[in-house]
Amino acid sequence: MSNSIRNIMVKAYKNVLSNPREAKFAYKMQRLFEKSEKLRRKVSETEHLAIPPFLISSISTTCNLHCKGCYARSNGIAEDAEAQRKETLTPAQWRDIFTEAASLGINFSLLAGGEPMMRKDILEEVSKVGDMIFPIFTNGTLIGPTYIQFLRKHLNLVPIISIEGTAMGTDERRGNGVFRRAMQSMELLKQEDLFFGTSITVTTENYRLVTSEVFINQLRSYGCKIVFYMEYVPTESGTEHLAFGDEHVAEMEALLAHRRQAYSDIIFLSFPGDEKELGGCLASGRGFFHIGPDGSAEPCPFSPFSDSNVLEVGIREALKSPLFRKIRSAHALGWEHTGGCTLFEHRDEIEKMIV
Repeated sequence: MSNSIRNIMVKAYKNVLSNPREAKFAYKMQRLFEKSEKLRRKVSETEHLAIPPFLISSISTTCNLHCKGCYARSNGIAEDAEAQRKETLTPAQWRDIFTEAASLGINFSLLAGGEPMMRKDILEEVSKVGDMIFPIFTNGTLIGPTYIQFLRKHLNLVPIISIEGTAMGTDERRGNGVFRRAMQSMELLKQEDLFFGTSITVTTENYRLVTSEVFINQLRSYGCKIVFYMEYVPTESGTEHLAFGDEHVAEMEALLAHRRQAYSDIIFLSFPGDEKELGGCLASGRGFFHIGPDGSAEPCPFSPFSDSNVLEVGIREALKSPLFRKIRSAHALGWEHTGGCTLFEHRDEIEKMIV
């Protein structure tokens, strides 16, 4: 499983970067991936503990948008009122967590929120962890000349700009003018020849559009080199019809297989769709786990339950938590689900696992 993830990441940094500065960085990262794989294998053999190759970390509890169906707001990660916000770790605490992660052979942490670019103080600090790559899942509205200058100096920070496909679809969910602002950010990144990507929430209504050749060619023209397709999870009541069923999952897999063959210069990742190829749900430490704004170790962003905190016990011990062990055991027995997020469908069972 870890080899499959590593191969995807190596391709992302080896085959689609063209300018000399990024090519040099890509070579450095390829060597790092090889070193980190050995580190994870060593821990597995000596401590009988599987180390995941990546993390998802929510570093911000605020956001400048109010997107419909936002999981971060539904889970209480992002709040407008100061009194309702979760306690957040300091920039130095995040740096220490990622330093430990790198020492264990973890190369990647996806940075989420809220809006992670509202916490430039944290981004400045974690960028110092040179042995890790940080894809920043952002709405793209805060990227301007100052951020461009910052990103040029820190190639291990990679903007992943979220859109919903069309201008109409994006603005309908995220607010008027958001699509235009996201495209302006992409143009700025393209002008500086910086590596960036996009994240698209796929639903039963838009998945054919956002995987079409016309749409992908448009992304290519913007300079986008990596596309994350995120299956919609119905955290908002009344939106269940937008979530994938088995037939949508199968069609999506076929569409992406064709696109991967046709576009060697773009990396396509699907979540949780690609988990099938990687042996099933990767949460709870099988491939990743989620770190909340306060350091809580959670199975994944769509399963906000925790019985440990990485600030208190570290990543090693968090991976040994009773909750994670129970979920991994339940997964081994085979949890049925209809597409989308396995843990979200079994959230009632997971909540009962917490001692």
